[in-house]
Amino acid sequence: MSGNIQLLTDTLAAAKAEGRSALIAYLPAGFPTVDGGIEAIKAVFDGGADVVEVGLPHSDPVLDGPVIQTADDIALRGGVRIADVMRTVREAHEATGKPVLVMTYWNPIDRYGVARFTAELAEAGGAGCILPDLPVQESALWREHAAKHDLATVFVVAPSSRDARLAEITAAGSGFVYAASLMGVTGTRESVGAQAQDLVERTRATGTDLPVCVGLGVSDSTQAAEVAGFADGVIVGSAFVKRILEAPNHPTALTAIHKLATELSQGVRKQP
Repeated sequence: MSGNIQLLTDTLAAAKAEGRSALIAYLPAGFPTVDGGIEAIKAVFDGGADVVEVGLPHSDPVLDGPVIQTADDIALRGGVRIADVMRTVREAHEATGKPVLVMTYWNPIDRYGVARFTAELAEAGGAGCILPDLPVQESALWREHAAKHDLATVFVVAPSSRDARLAEITAAGSGFVYAASLMGVTGTRESVGAQAQDLVERTRATGTDLPVCVGLGVSDSTQAAEVAGFADGVIVGSAFVKRILEAPNHPTALTAIHKLATELSQGVRKQP
């Protein structure tokens, strides 16, 4: 069974052909429950998201801020397992026909087995993986299995990444490049800032054909429009999770994230 890297590539290309950025949403698997998480992903797709990243909850995150840490804790205390992550990917993709990736730290994959993880992700219809803490120089085994199963390998670049490092990362990655807009952890910000635009420009200067998508900090349609002015994709996570955490019940949460997805979808179409 082949993965859906081509679907991801085609989706990002279609957004570019429309003269806009793609909207990429992030939601953890198993949050607030496995079934509830699947419903949430369907809601953000229905609201206008082009791509969804499914977070694999981790007990010791290095990139995630307090909002996503809280969601991960709820999922882990609910007993979420990698099988639940795969089910989430499968059901979300089958229901929508849209690209679904997994965002995960390396340790769970290493413990699970790279061959097993990539085979199961492809079988579930996954488009690939975002691996924020896997160094490129240690990624050969992962990339070999990902390529065999037509899965994207998305690496994260940061403002601190030197130009030579950016070139190394873009040469090794596939699907798109995840540009972290600022140093620090995930979470909504008052401003995404010029650092992100500079990073996108430096990443593109490596000569890569990969789309460069910006995450960390975008929380509303105005910021989405700002980032859409210079990036190929706008990644939003904490803002969605926050809406779910603040909702008094699950139906209200679904309505809130659908509304946010609609607003953000309009934002990426209104570039300043």
